[in-house]
Amino acid sequence: MADVKTCVLVAASQFNARDFRERYEAGLFDYVMAVDAGFAYLEDLGVRPDMALGDFDSLGYVPTCQRVSRFPREKNQSDLELALERAKTMRYDDVYVYGALGGRIDFELSNLQAAAKYSEAGLCVTLVGEDCAVRALTGPDVLDLPLMDSGTVSVIAMSDRCTGMIERGMAYSLDDEPLTNRESRGVSNELTGMPASVGIASGTVLVFYPLP
Repeated sequence: MADVKTCVLVAASQFNARDFRERYEAGLFDYVMAVDAGFAYLEDLGVRPDMALGDFDSLGYVPTCQRVSRFPREKNQSDLELALERAKTMRYDDVYVYGALGGRIDFELSNLQAAAKYSEAGLCVTLVGEDCAVRALTGPDVLDLPLMDSGTVSVIAMSDRCTGMIERGMAYSLDDEPLTNRESRGVSNELTGMPASVGIASGTVLVFYPLP
């Protein structure tokens, strides 16, 4: 089995520096990409990205970097969507995204949509926030959740209809059931200290889960 290649994108919204530093120092990222003003977060940590990408209107200047990919301000895709497309083109398997949650709700929703889109294109996309992470999960697939004594897990359908939803090891279970993007049934399940997982047969969901 080929080694999994992991890319990390750092965008301009709320940045979990502690979580990023732990994963970075553990050598979990093969490639680091700054997305517009995310460059400043990395600079503060003393981390030199392999690439800086965006129109750089939020950063306010074009950074000096090993590789810079600059786009015009007037375009039809967000900088983060362009960065996800670049990660896909470069054939990365796992993509962690920091600085995509919090801040303006329209940008946050757009970032969640982009995560779902690229999950359906074959990427394993995880958005990391200040106290939770969001994994886009496209069926057929299973996500094993962190082993924790407590914490809230929510599953939101991004497809009109998702089938074969399974939730195990939490306060409430799902057993091969459907979920649609017009219901709130998947919100606010609870971890109980047991090994827990979310499975899906078809469709795409966003799984919100707490960080250890």
